[in-house]
Amino acid sequence: MDLGLKNKVALVTGGSHGIGRAIAIGLAQEGCNVAICSRTRQRLDKTLSLLKSYDVQSLAIECDVMKRDEIEGTVSKVIDKFGSIHILINNVGGGGRWGKEIVEDTDEGVWLEVYEKNALAAIRFTNLAIPYMRKQKWGRVITITSIFGREGGGRPWFAMAKTAQTALMKSLSLKHYLAKDNITFNSVAPGAIMIPNTGWEKEARDNPEETKKLLQRDFPMERFGTPEEVANLVVFLASERASLINGVSIPVDGGQSRSMI
Repeated sequence: MDLGLKNKVALVTGGSHGIGRAIAIGLAQEGCNVAICSRTRQRLDKTLSLLKSYDVQSLAIECDVMKRDEIEGTVSKVIDKFGSIHILINNVGGGGRWGKEIVEDTDEGVWLEVYEKNALAAIRFTNLAIPYMRKQKWGRVITITSIFGREGGGRPWFAMAKTAQTALMKSLSLKHYLAKDNITFNSVAPGAIMIPNTGWEKEARDNPEETKKLLQRDFPMERFGTPEEVANLVVFLASERASLINGVSIPVDGGQSRSMI
């Protein structure tokens, strides 16, 4: 199936590791020119070398999304190199394991930092990308949220921030002036994904028996997901083939979540 992505330009935030890297590679495999950003130069360079193995243009930018000027600088660098942005993947985020189990013992700064890193970063990148998408009358904005952006559960500051991201995508999808310019806004909500050097890997290594019991009890497929399984859906949503999909939040969780919708 031709996804119609050849020569499109995509910006993947948090694109040097895990789900973001898998998305960047998936888009490059479809002929999309890809820019990635993250804080870690070593990871950026490693992912950039992978992207260069495909017949596309690529760019890796150091960016701390907690700093507005660096977000603005990142978008400017993408425009300077490619001239526009067709696809924005709001992947950067985190905070699902931050804070303490006792909510009132968790400092307010955790709430603010998780919200800014997830929701506010998505708002800023999206606002900067929309004018270019409107000018070319085509665009895709896809935000990587969480199953806890669709239903209760998880640390409350994380669920709040991810729900805000979901609301952002849904609200923008209802704007007629954007929809008429062929710009869509969707959320992809992963469940538990096994990513190297992150919480689930550490949990599985340190507590293998408890992890096995958890999978057998709460996960119908009795396994974690992979970044590539999330990326497969994202790449499709970014494509011309997904032209009528707008304003949805789609879980990628193997049946882990309990929501009916």
